[in-house]
Order: sequence, then structure tokens, then C-alpha cells
Amino acid sequence: MVRSELLEKLVQAHPHLPRHVVELALEAILNEITARLAQGHRVELRRFGNFTCRVREARMGRNPRTGEPVFMETRQILHFRAGRHILDRLNRPTLPG
Repeated sequence: MVRSELLEKLVQAHPHLPRHVVELALEAILNEITARLAQGHRVELRRFGNFTCRVREARMGRNPRTGEPVFMETRQILHFRAGRHILDRLNRPTLPG
């Protein structure tokens, strides 16, 4: 699902709200999550999962095409851990047919 599909689902779920209001709310939520992660905080969405940033230390890598060594700087990477509720739904047994 991409952002525009999520927006459409929210607009359909809340037909009493104007589209631009739903879009502003979605943008505010995504901006707040991004800002918190950028500040080094953990973001927990109950029944969905946790977002955290982890530090990947600087290292020497290799260019896969040429094999040349390449220096890779320290970076922050996003890590997501799914909550139990979503994992239970994903791993629910399906009925044949």
C-alpha cells in the first residue's frame, strides 16, 4: 500500500470528513512519526508495531560491479518490529479453496 491508497481508504472510512482534512491529518501523523524518529525516539503504535532507529557503523564495503573497496559512512537505519496483534493476523491459518 502506498500513501495515496491509504489516503483513499481513510476518506472512504470517514465520509463525513472533507478529503483535505483527512489528508492534513495523515500528513500530520506521518510528520510526527518522522520527527520523533529523527530525534532518536522510539515510536510505538499499539496493536501494530514499533519503529526505532539503529546505527549502522562505518565500514568498508565492496562495489558489487567492480569489486573495488568503498567506504560506507555511519548511517541510521529504520527498524520495524511488528506487534503481536498484527503477527497473529498475518499467521492466521487460511481455509483451503
